[in-house]
Amino acid sequence: MRVLVVEDDHDLAEVVVEGLTDTGMAVDMADDGLVAVAKLDLAPYDVVVLDRDLPGLHGDVLCQQITERPDRPMVLMLTAASAPGDRVSGLTLGADDYLAKPFHFPELILRIQALARRRPDARPRILRVGGIELDPVRRTVFRDGRRLALSVKEFALLAELLQASPGFLSAETLLEKVWDENADQFTNTVAVTVGRVRRKLGDPPAITTLPGVGYRVT
Repeated sequence: MRVLVVEDDHDLAEVVVEGLTDTGMAVDMADDGLVAVAKLDLAPYDVVVLDRDLPGLHGDVLCQQITERPDRPMVLMLTAASAPGDRVSGLTLGADDYLAKPFHFPELILRIQALARRRPDARPRILRVGGIELDPVRRTVFRDGRRLALSVKEFALLAELLQASPGFLSAETLLEKVWDENADQFTNTVAVTVGRVRRKLGDPPAITTLPGVGYRVT
């Protein structure tokens, strides 16, 4: 899952980014509304965590612009404006959820995960393909009843492959979905991570590689 955090309080933004990254999300950050627009044009995000009072372009205007995108991400407004009227106005602008500051971090994580599941192309919460079963909330993976120990990035990569199954995902798409904007496009990071996941899944091989096309779980 790829998330964009739009927050001009740098300290808070770093805390949110670090916490979400620790759960396996690929997270980018923007401290200005105009910077956020540029990043939305460059990468496919599943969820945008959006402050309202932003420099450059106000969060309310940015929220309206996001709702007009053909393949728009879900929007979670995260703001100090916590009165009932503020919540109503935020949702009226097109936000999909609203969480007031200060907030409880586990609740933020669960709300983001719930929003990602509400996207039109989202799969059921528990992903099952063949004998593989992945639960992104409990962060568990089983194959044929055997629990697997995956790293944060291995878990996120397998989740993306399961969501796309039976289709293929290219290395470039996996890099966009699982790693943040600082990932080196010219490394073999994806291939190495796929190799580790393939080994941990064991036999029979569950991940197919098609040169020039990408990877899929079968």
